[in-house]
Parts: sequence; structure tokens; C-alpha cells
Amino acid sequence: MGEKIKLENGILKIPNQPIIPFIVGDGIGRDISKPAQRVLDAAVEKAYGSSRKLVWKEVLAGEKAFKATGQHLPDETIASFKEYLVGIKGPLETPVGGGIRSLNVALRQTLDLYVCLRPVRWFKGVPSPIRYPSMVDMHIFRENTEDIYAGIEFMTGEENTTRFRDFLVQEMGVSSEIRFPESSSFGVKPISKEGSERLVRAAIHYAIKRNLPSVTLVHKGNIMKFTEGAFKTWSYDLAESEFTNQVFTWRQYQQIEQDKGQLDAQKALEEAKKSGKVVVQDVITDAFLQDSLLHPFNHSVIATMNLNGDYISDQLAAMVGGIGISPGANINYQSGYAIFEATHGTAPTIAGTGKANPSSLILSGVMMLEYLGWDEAAEHVFDAMEHTFAKRRVTSDLHAMMESSTLMSTAEFADEIIRNIH
Repeated sequence: MGEKIKLENGILKIPNQPIIPFIVGDGIGRDISKPAQRVLDAAVEKAYGSSRKLVWKEVLAGEKAFKATGQHLPDETIASFKEYLVGIKGPLETPVGGGIRSLNVALRQTLDLYVCLRPVRWFKGVPSPIRYPSMVDMHIFRENTEDIYAGIEFMTGEENTTRFRDFLVQEMGVSSEIRFPESSSFGVKPISKEGSERLVRAAIHYAIKRNLPSVTLVHKGNIMKFTEGAFKTWSYDLAESEFTNQVFTWRQYQQIEQDKGQLDAQKALEEAKKSGKVVVQDVITDAFLQDSLLHPFNHSVIATMNLNGDYISDQLAAMVGGIGISPGANINYQSGYAIFEATHGTAPTIAGTGKANPSSLILSGVMMLEYLGWDEAAEHVFDAMEHTFAKRRVTSDLHAMMESSTLMSTAEFADEIIRNIH
């Protein structure tokens, strides 16, 4: 029962009953997986009746996989995601000791899932630390395969570290930059032209497809000129060469301002906005973290490198209620591979208690429905969750912050969402 999703000539072919591999996850993954599936199944049935259906196929990873196979990430699991293209997963615990550094990173790098996509939006009634959370509608494109998470590090005191330090000092002449050479550890962050271009290309396509007004390049290029500064330059080059008639860049604005003056530059910007062009701009990371709080309406799609994206994702999530209700996806838009995931941890202290909030996994499932082109079912879930939050019927994490709210268990919360699908 069920059919495989296929990629033909760069286009996903979605059958009416696609097979979706899923990883339950560790800790509260066992609590939220089935409720999330029930919500998604109900939305698909409401939208399409019996003509479409998600066919769930469990694959193993994490503690459950280790107990069954002796491996935390069996080859069969990777093979299933490659075979069926699109899947979903609960949170996974990083194994203690040697072996895999991170199961999540291993999945991303093995399948070359170069985009970590984190949309951030507010649901009415959810507590927020900012005054106007309704203005938050941002979509983070975080590079997933380079930067610090590539994992090139040298620990002080080890032989390779000494060799690396000596190479820097003796061959590259950088001794003055290393303040304490005998006790220093080192890290290397690779940022490539190809990696930067494919990320930003995906971000601009996303903005155009969804009629979003801007793409913000977030970087620390004022200090790291040849890595993050190069990211900014390569991104502008790509935007101006591949999307000539669809974008207006801040670099173009600055050139007009220099050649003709501020009034002409401002006029060109306003004309670009009126014509529906996507404005591509750049902001230094620390300035962005402030501006996204003070003026969230200034930013729509955010394209950035891995470490910046990690910080930004959690700050923006906090602005709309926390990572418990923030979805995420890891995508390769070229191969079609996509794994949608809960963005929070495994929370083992509340596993099995019914306290876990399944919203992150549910909303990640909504992203999956959108990726499949099943937008009607996705909208059903959004609407139902808005009704549920508006009624102040929530799980324990939000109940503690919402006055006059009704406390619900994980399963009860999912049932309430299903009742509100209409």
C-alpha cells in the first residue's frame, strides 16, 4: 500500500498515497509522534476525503535503533530516506561517548540537506515577550553543511593541534594573531561559493514563489571578511546575475546613491517594491538580532550561515512562544530529499507524562504537506491550531504562561486540534 515519491526532471511527482518514512525519536518523541500523525491524517482526510492519504513507514534511529540493531543510525534508515525522498522525525538524543557526533547532523550531511528551513509565525493567544508579535512572519534559510558545524577542530595539547599551530606560525606567518599559542585550541570554518549560492538561490526562489517582500543576508563580514564577507558578496552576485528582473539589491541601491544621489536611489527602491521585486538586503548579525526584535516587519526571508542561523532561529522562536511550537525542515532542493523535524530536544524528564507539546512536530508536518503541494490540508491544520490557541486550550509549557487557560495532555491537545479542523 502506498507509492514512492519520485523526482523527474527536477520536479517532485507526488502520488495520492505517498509513503512517508518517520523516526519516532527519543524521550518525548514517543509521546508526540502518534498525536502529530493523527492531526495530519485528519487534515488530509478533511481536505481530500479518501482520494489522498499519507502512508506512514517507521524507520529506526536513536535509542530504539540501538536496542534493535546495535547502531544509532542504521544504514537501512538512510536508505529509506533516499528511496522515499520525504520523511519526518521526532527529536533525537546525541549518543554519549564516541561514534556519531550528532544524529541530526549525520542525517543532514549524509543526505546533503543543505537548507535548514525554519518559518516563524505567531498564533493569536500565545504569550510573547514582544509588543507586536503579529508582525513576526519570518522564514530562516540556515546553511546546513558548512561553517562551524562542518566540525574541523583541533584540541589543545594534541599532536595534530601542535602541527596545525606550527603551520600557521611558521608557514602562514600569523603568530601575532594567536595570543596564547601553547594553550590554544583551533577551529576552521569553511564557507564556499557553491554552498553560499545554492542556499541563497533557494531563499530567493522561496520568496518569489510566496510573494514575500525581502531576503535579508545575515553575516559578520565586517570581521570575517573572507568567509562571511565572501558569503555576502557571492550572494549579491548571484541575486543580480540569476534574478535580474525579479530582485532589487541593496548593493544596487548603494551604487545608484553613489552615482546619482539618495533621491534617485530611494525612487529606484520604491519602484522595485511596486513592481513586486524582492528586495535583497544585508545586515550584520548583531545588528540583525536587535532589529528583528525592534522592527520584525523589516525582515521576511533570512539567509545565513550555520552558526548565525542557530542563534537567529532560537531568538525568533522565542518571540512567538518558543521552540515548542516552532517547526523545521532540512531540505536539498536539487535532489528532492527533505526531512521535517521537531526543533526541540528530547526532554527525557517529562517523557511519558503527557506534558509534551506536539506543536513543533505538527507544524513540521504542515511544512511537509506544503512541500508535497497539499496546501489545503496544511491550511486546515493552521486554522485548527489558531482556534485551539485562541480558546486557550494548551499543554503544560504554555499553560504556565497563559492566564485562564485550560491544561491539556499531549493526546488531548491533538484531539482538540482535530475537533477544530473545519
